[in-house]
Amino acid sequence: MTKPRMAAVDVGNDSIKAIFGELEYELNIPNIVARDTEDRPVIGIEELDAKEPLDGIHIKVHSPALKENNLIYRVGNLAAKSNNAAELDPGSSKSEEDQTLIMLFAALALDAVKGEFPRTKNVIDANYTLGTGLPLREVKEGKDAGYRSKLIGSVHQVEFLVTPKYQGLKVNIKFNEVKVYPEGFAAFINLVMDNNSKIINKDLIDKRILIQDIGGLSTDIAVIKNRNVDDDKAQGFNLGVSESLEAIREEIRSKHGVELDSRRDVVEIITRKNDRNHIMVKGSRTSVHDITDRILLDLAKKEYRLLRNVWSKNSQTEICYFVGGGSHVLKDYLKTLNNNLDGYNIEFFEDDKESIWMMANAYYKLITDFVRRTEKQKAEPVKS
Repeated sequence: MTKPRMAAVDVGNDSIKAIFGELEYELNIPNIVARDTEDRPVIGIEELDAKEPLDGIHIKVHSPALKENNLIYRVGNLAAKSNNAAELDPGSSKSEEDQTLIMLFAALALDAVKGEFPRTKNVIDANYTLGTGLPLREVKEGKDAGYRSKLIGSVHQVEFLVTPKYQGLKVNIKFNEVKVYPEGFAAFINLVMDNNSKIINKDLIDKRILIQDIGGLSTDIAVIKNRNVDDDKAQGFNLGVSESLEAIREEIRSKHGVELDSRRDVVEIITRKNDRNHIMVKGSRTSVHDITDRILLDLAKKEYRLLRNVWSKNSQTEICYFVGGGSHVLKDYLKTLNNNLDGYNIEFFEDDKESIWMMANAYYKLITDFVRRTEKQKAEPVKS
């Protein structure tokens, strides 16, 4: 059997972030799927292979882990253009949604076709050691075990249909091992450990820390004491940025008649460096500041209330780190609120990529450490 390839995958509500092998390949795909037919129309079919695979992910997915099996999907950028595009709904559980698995399998298949695994005609047999995670709330409910069991012990197949460069290829995915980490703990590991399991932030090791991870569908607040997550005090909330992004998208449509493809389009309008909070309406540059400010400030107030409540129950906390894509969106609003109100010691990651990729990087560090320790144990002589 081929040596398993390491994969660290963060199936975020906005997008999936994945790191493979020895950091040699990264993927970032919008978390959007759309049901489709086998023969999607392509203008200029003979030029299909000149296009970028990530812009034309068209797959059939077979897996016993899926509630609805053997269906065909557009994924990512291609799905965003569909009338029936689906994004994860507020209140849903990441561990129980078919969409989570479809995105995971698609990302792994896109890595597998790059030549790491043996190929027999058009079939690739891929074997992975996977590090991934779930929101704290779902882990506390014990859903991590069920999620892991869906993946281990089965073969999951992705067939590329009308996808540039990969049309006709099938990838059989097996998992040698799956580690499912609570997202709050993973964020702490990313803060204090490098890729070689060495401590990089010694001053944080023994501090009392909160980590507020704001995602699309949920917010996790991890309470770190004595280098561990305090499971009793850590909390998960059904509050994320998705509903607010949908509200902005809907108000832009009703007020300006502009249809945005997905929540990711809204995020881009809010966060881009040039022309932030502006859209084009009939060819004219138009501000949507009034819409975005009102809706996002309201959400930031709710997130700040969560921080205040958790901090009051953990009064000896020294600092709170805001992480995740939602923190990136709400950063300016939360800073303003904090300056005008309680003045907590809070910290954001000014590097946008560092904040957005924090979970994937954390899973990479954790799964690398797991593999390293496992190999070391196997190499040690057995004591008689």
